[in-house]
Amino acid sequence: MVVMAKKVLITLAVTLLALASLAACASRGPTDELKTSVVENYASGAHASYSRSLASAQAMDVAIDNFLAEPSQVRLDAAKRAWLLARDDYGVTEIYRFYEGPIDNEADGPEGLINAWPMDESYVDYVEGNANSGIINMPEEYPTIDADLLVSLNEEGGEANISTGWHAIEFLLWGQDLNEDGPGYRPVSDYTTADNADRRATYLAVSSDLLLSHLQDMVNAWAPGQSNYRAQFVSKDSDDAITDIITGIGEMSRGELAGERMTVAYDARSQEDEHSCFSDNTISDIVANAAGIQRVYFGDYGSVSGPGIRELIAAQDQALADRLAAEINRSVYLARSIPAPFDGALLEGISDAAPNRRAVLETIEALEAQTDTIVSAAQGVGITISVS
Repeated sequence: MVVMAKKVLITLAVTLLALASLAACASRGPTDELKTSVVENYASGAHASYSRSLASAQAMDVAIDNFLAEPSQVRLDAAKRAWLLARDDYGVTEIYRFYEGPIDNEADGPEGLINAWPMDESYVDYVEGNANSGIINMPEEYPTIDADLLVSLNEEGGEANISTGWHAIEFLLWGQDLNEDGPGYRPVSDYTTADNADRRATYLAVSSDLLLSHLQDMVNAWAPGQSNYRAQFVSKDSDDAITDIITGIGEMSRGELAGERMTVAYDARSQEDEHSCFSDNTISDIVANAAGIQRVYFGDYGSVSGPGIRELIAAQDQALADRLAAEINRSVYLARSIPAPFDGALLEGISDAAPNRRAVLETIEALEAQTDTIVSAAQGVGITISVS
């Protein structure tokens, strides 16, 4: 009996030691191997995301070329549909910003040439009340419309002087949004019999080609097996790379998406401050941006998947990781629940209690709340980030 008791005590002691060892390992947080895997998966996800964006933008470019070759309402509508599809694929790539990466570094990042907004339409083409405004209608000052000209004029003299990118193309396809219940309606005659129709066609074609060039640069920057930005990113200290990744999701969550893209328009009740105002695609923009955060957190980029930020946090605090997962999923759900069009929600009623405005506000509040959790979770794994 004494021998049996000793065996039981020894077994119990070994079990307790094993449990203590497991607890000690858990308290140490994410391993270096996990951190490296998260960084590698993020880089692969960035390449896959930009590759999809480039492919759909190429399809849009084909649709635009088809329209310009033989303008018709059917072909214009096809070009618009192609823009909308390509825009969704681009929206999720905006998560790869806010840490001086290839898209938005101060030296040569093309973000301002790709996605700058809000846009002063009169800088590019005619607007209601001014039939002669814009670069297109100034042949004497700008006799040749080409890529060099449009790049040189982008944001020249003011941030709203946008001459390139998604929103210049959007405006040239839809025209001004003067319709309270839907998007803009640019007539096909703008590309056939209207004044400067040939220059307008050239401007649209050049803008689309420029966008392809800039997206190709992003694909190249994140491509594997090359001496490029990706190689630098995955080779630097993993904590530094993870700081960049978490800064990206934190800044997109509050400073950019909840702030610049939603709160500014919400507070001002201003159609001019919504992101894709000509096509009324703003809600899809918001959903894509929120989904970009979701992708990075879960490490699931569609064709590429692996450990994400969630695994890092779970290694330190499973409950916190689950809480943030639920908050991020909820913000995507709320974004998808905003009634279209976005400008209709902005202008609804005089009270913030109006149902559609409330839907916008709930999404803003959810994004702001999850940002606080992102910051706390980062601190839990030894990462300090600063977000707007």
